[in-house]
Amino acid sequence: MPLSQISNGPGSPVLIPAGTSFSADDITYYQGKDAGRTLAEAINEADLVVSCPHSGDAIPEELAEFLAPEFTHRLQFDYSDRTTGPICQAWAEVDSRILYVQNPHPRLLRDPNRAKPEDLGAQLREAFARVRAAGTWNRVDLSGVDTIRPVTFSFYPLLKVPETDAELNRMVAAFADVASRGLEVYEKTRDELRDALLESATARITATGQPGHVVSLSFHDTMNHTTTRDGAVNVERAEPDRLPAVVALSNRGDGNGERRGDEVVTMDPEMLRILADCHRVGFNTEDPAAVALNKPYLGSQEIIAAGAQFRSLTDSTFRRAVDTSQLAVGAVQAEFLREFLLGEAATAALQQPGTGWPEEDSAWTAHLAHACKNSWDEFRAYLANPPQ
Repeated sequence: MPLSQISNGPGSPVLIPAGTSFSADDITYYQGKDAGRTLAEAINEADLVVSCPHSGDAIPEELAEFLAPEFTHRLQFDYSDRTTGPICQAWAEVDSRILYVQNPHPRLLRDPNRAKPEDLGAQLREAFARVRAAGTWNRVDLSGVDTIRPVTFSFYPLLKVPETDAELNRMVAAFADVASRGLEVYEKTRDELRDALLESATARITATGQPGHVVSLSFHDTMNHTTTRDGAVNVERAEPDRLPAVVALSNRGDGNGERRGDEVVTMDPEMLRILADCHRVGFNTEDPAAVALNKPYLGSQEIIAAGAQFRSLTDSTFRRAVDTSQLAVGAVQAEFLREFLLGEAATAALQQPGTGWPEEDSAWTAHLAHACKNSWDEFRAYLANPPQ
């Protein structure tokens, strides 16, 4: 993470100093890292790669000139998955079997949970054209062209609309240059960690003859409320777009985790249902509906890519291949309710007009980190001793 950040005053976007570069070590977290435990040692024990593609919130200073003047500190953090980074960092400190990698750049730079387009400039040009046609502050459909969004999900101006192709090309060049120093490091590190865990798990299975597993988890949060022009985050989403009380776990399937038509699931449906039950235990909720499957989101590019890689490992899609490596694999997206992750006090503060963001409740963050660990420990226990 950056050693310093820049703010031009209360309510202004927070910036990463120009020229900041991130290494894989800067954005990778695991238990004992600061006490001398090596990454190789962590990989040897880990069975879960956790990635947060939207946890970055500070904006590279090189991009400040492209920001819409209406863009505030609150809108900046609301447009990120602000709560996910601290929780996953705390989780990595208490769970020796996860590796966590955090995108240091905000999603406005380029969303790594979308397929990278062959021609980013052409896609962004189309996105700006749709925004112009809809008009400022108005709802606009950016389906298929939202790798870089000119507006937030509440349709607030995010980027200045270029007047000429030359201005657009300069914007794209600046975004690409900055991405090479953080976003692309994140993508490369995430994929390398997944490869390393697969190699390590296969080696353990070969050495011991015991089954093993590797899971890729894409970790997110979303609010059930959107923002008003005065900054209050208090407009309730339509029912089909609302998250459950705790988390939605997605494998590109239906409400039971089963395959939808020709869509290929990224985790075995039974495994996903078990994982949901384990989250109900880990987060101590008595309401079965507090943990849902594939509602309202199916999961996006990170689990699609991981799922494609995992499918290449075995002919029995995401089921234990006992006659070969006995390796169970799966990719899942966890979309937590942001109001739940924030806590009641912070949520209440955000429902009022403003331009700032509430302070993190470190005790609540630690509680959520332990709940994540407990959920996955339950899942590991099931995989180690499944019912006969």
